[in-house]
Amino acid sequence: MHIARQVVAPLASLLYPPACVVCGADVPAGAYLCRECGEKLTRITPPFCARCSEPFAGAIDTTFTCANCGNRRLHFEAAIAAYRSRGIVRQVLLDFKYGRQIHLRHLAGKWLIAALADDRMSSCVFDVIVPVPLHPTRQRERGFNQSALLADLLSAHTGIQVNPALERIRYTTTQTAFDRTARMQNLRGAFRLRKTAHVRGLRVLLVDDVLTTGSTVSECARILKSAGALCVHAATAARA
Repeated sequence: MHIARQVVAPLASLLYPPACVVCGADVPAGAYLCRECGEKLTRITPPFCARCSEPFAGAIDTTFTCANCGNRRLHFEAAIAAYRSRGIVRQVLLDFKYGRQIHLRHLAGKWLIAALADDRMSSCVFDVIVPVPLHPTRQRERGFNQSALLADLLSAHTGIQVNPALERIRYTTTQTAFDRTARMQNLRGAFRLRKTAHVRGLRVLLVDDVLTTGSTVSECARILKSAGALCVHAATAARA
């Protein structure tokens, strides 16, 4: 099998030379973006909110919590993303999620893995990775759950087992049309723990594609903690 890969990989590169998924420029094998497109990604750097990673334009050199998090109860310890969902990042995630370009999960997975280098995450030890679930109807429409695909990539990178502990039991209107308060109301009662799932005493890494207000991951974290999870951190490929 190893020899076969050594033969097939060069042939595949010859027949289908790697190209930037955005502009089509030639890239090294295993790369998804050319240098020019890669330099256009917006990396989240300090200062940012310690709870939800919302960047702040001011000159703050101490840990702080943004108004979005300070005025409500959140059930996760921290929600972390390495990149903003802007420009190329946003387009790649939209093409992956809605355009059925499933191969783009590998690029989104790289952004998700980058979140693990954050100090709030790198010092943690996790027992399981839990993907944010889709309602069965929406998953049938889309053909896949993008969060589950990303969770599988993260599991392969870290060796942490994926546990699909949550299920979505209420079909909700897409969150993009709502503000923070309406998002929280829209999600109430939307999730539950699967009957065969056990998270008591476990440290959970919750995975989703994009974080906006944090309402979805907070509601999922609430369900997990009510079932006995010790702590819940969230990692996403990008932050809106």
